[in-house]
Amino acid sequence: MAEQPCPLPASCPPQGGTAPRPAPTGGPTLLAPRSHARDKWSKKLDFLLSVVGFAVDLGNVWRFPYVCYQNGGGAFLIPYTLMAVFGGVPLFYMELALGQFHRTGAIPIWRRVCPIFKGTGFAICIIGLYVSFYYNTIIAWALYYFYSSFSGTLPWASCDNPWNTPNCTNYFGKSNVTWTNFSRSPAEEFYTRKVLEIQKSGGLYDVGGIRWQLLLCLFLIFTIVYFSLWKGVKTSGKVVWVTATLPYVVLFILLVRGATLPGAWRGVLFYLRPDWGKLLSTAVWVDAAAQIFFSLGPGFGVLLALASYNHFHNNCYRDALVTSAVNCLTSFLSGFVIFTVLGYMAEMRDVEVEDVARDKGPSLLFITYPEAIANMVGSTFFAIIFFLMMITLGLDSTFGGLEAVITAVMDEYPQVLAGRRELFVLGLITVCFLGSLSTLTYGGAYVVKLLEEFGAGCSILAVVLLETIAVSWFYGIQRFSHDVKAMLGFTPGMFWKVCWVAISPALLAFIVISSLLDQPPLTLFDYQYPEWSISVGYLIGASSFICIPFYMVYKLVWTPGSLKQRLAVCIRPEKTAQEPQAEVVSLSPVP
Repeated sequence: MAEQPCPLPASCPPQGGTAPRPAPTGGPTLLAPRSHARDKWSKKLDFLLSVVGFAVDLGNVWRFPYVCYQNGGGAFLIPYTLMAVFGGVPLFYMELALGQFHRTGAIPIWRRVCPIFKGTGFAICIIGLYVSFYYNTIIAWALYYFYSSFSGTLPWASCDNPWNTPNCTNYFGKSNVTWTNFSRSPAEEFYTRKVLEIQKSGGLYDVGGIRWQLLLCLFLIFTIVYFSLWKGVKTSGKVVWVTATLPYVVLFILLVRGATLPGAWRGVLFYLRPDWGKLLSTAVWVDAAAQIFFSLGPGFGVLLALASYNHFHNNCYRDALVTSAVNCLTSFLSGFVIFTVLGYMAEMRDVEVEDVARDKGPSLLFITYPEAIANMVGSTFFAIIFFLMMITLGLDSTFGGLEAVITAVMDEYPQVLAGRRELFVLGLITVCFLGSLSTLTYGGAYVVKLLEEFGAGCSILAVVLLETIAVSWFYGIQRFSHDVKAMLGFTPGMFWKVCWVAISPALLAFIVISSLLDQPPLTLFDYQYPEWSISVGYLIGASSFICIPFYMVYKLVWTPGSLKQRLAVCIRPEKTAQEPQAEVVSLSPVP
């Protein structure tokens, strides 16, 4: 008997599936996408911890305190808060809502938003790979320190080691020791000459061989990452219960210890002393905007991926406010943890806090802070928990970054990768491990700095800018607000709409242009990067962003019709056979 046509398609079961659930009473109904057999978070807290774990990373511990005191101390909190309210948080909310509504990764989501911008998804994946090439090496350094901390006397506490040079000067708390321009602290020589062995490299021209100890550390890191991600959010959602909460326990312990050290108050005053004149500088506002965007992490595809595993009616609005607030407060708290210790170091050295706090980046995490720990009572214990905190902070962000790539690629090619997640994750981890080998050489720190500067600098900000424009201007702010109402039962307020349409894109354009116009010389330790390496850096940054115009041209060329017809098709959401069937959902308010 022939199959009878269905008079009401929305009420009919999809082929091979079951009938959609009836709409709950108490509110109107809408059609929303539904993914069959897609993983879901076991618990709401798994999702929240994963988002917090991604957003709170090593940058919260070192970059925010440094940027804060460099740009006016307590006065910097004004531009930082304004940039968070009008830029970072609205885009954070937008990405969570996009991922939750469309329930797909960063590549295929553009078929449902604005197909001509699909290159943005490929650019995000390439940027994610670049970040994995250097970020996990920094975690490997922390693991090496963690292993080295299990000793009665920390190896960076004295100058009596085989790797030390005649320039090694242990002057901490010693008034009779002379410090010159050639002097090096034991902590600095441990980092440069023992951990990195950078003295065996002549620079980027001659990076030298691979440090096998760091190779083992990185292999262990990627092994942990693989077994945390191979089964999807069911496994990673459990791992973050440890990796996302342990750093807060350690931060609290270090804060209490730092507050009891002599001179701690000097560091706190220096950290928060307001310099209102700094607010007149454009650079301060650029730094505030860059800090909040890189800290919250919109544009990396991570929020899209993590939110895509939520239940359709999950209150992503509340999640955005809570997790972004936790991230910002963690940055502020980290400042006290860092600067109480720097005040102690200034007291012991009998110098100004500014002289102690002038280093940033890995130097603060691997030289300055460990040096202070080495001169505390109970130094071994504090060293162990400090580097354990660094490892867990780094792992959280790695989980999020790689999950963004995994979700995007698997959702784009389900016919090939469905049911093969374990093999695909293994292949991806292998690519990341092989791509990291250059950062494990004697000159690997130079490669890390180059990738950190150009791999995800202006390119990721430009990606976020285009993503915001595509959603707000092409997909349409009213259509997007309609999607949010379908999930939450209420329409986003005028504040969020204005931010999405105008304020956030303007801030991003401001940062991108300012960053391109102001490129200071790239240096690391006493090494000045050659001109050719800067050109290579620009090529690295362009290699990801170039996917966007290339795909636009490809899409326009292969779409039939006149140019006007092609443009109309390319900016209109597609209705493909692969798109999940619709399910009827309620507009009842979410509690």
